[in-house]
Amino acid sequence: MCDEYPCEKYDGIDSFDSFITHRNQLKDFEKVKKIGIDSYQSELAEKIEILKYLLANHNDGRRKSFFCIAVNLLELQDIKSVMEQIATETESDNLTLKEKATLAANLFQTMAAKRNIVLKLNKKISKKK
Repeated sequence: MCDEYPCEKYDGIDSFDSFITHRNQLKDFEKVKKIGIDSYQSELAEKIEILKYLLANHNDGRRKSFFCIAVNLLELQDIKSVMEQIATETESDNLTLKEKATLAANLFQTMAAKRNIVLKLNKKISKKK
């Protein structure tokens, strides 16, 4: 247990990722303090539903990690904006799953670029001996 937050246990915690991104960990802790746990959980529940939809309708078998990272790192309002664009651009229903996946990925990449967010895991560089 730490006497003050954040303590040295959290130094560098968001520098590298495992199979999920850790980049927003400290920022999310601050967000909980600011908006409260109930509001934060509500936001997460909405993000989960969006992620489920993306995986069910826009995953061509190669986008699961990408969509998880995008939903985790982008703010909810930005995700909703992208989802509106996806809905508008796929409403004709003439697109293949691969085309839907590419379209969704490109729209998320564009939004992330506007926010200076890289939608890739930060891998720890292994030291070769």
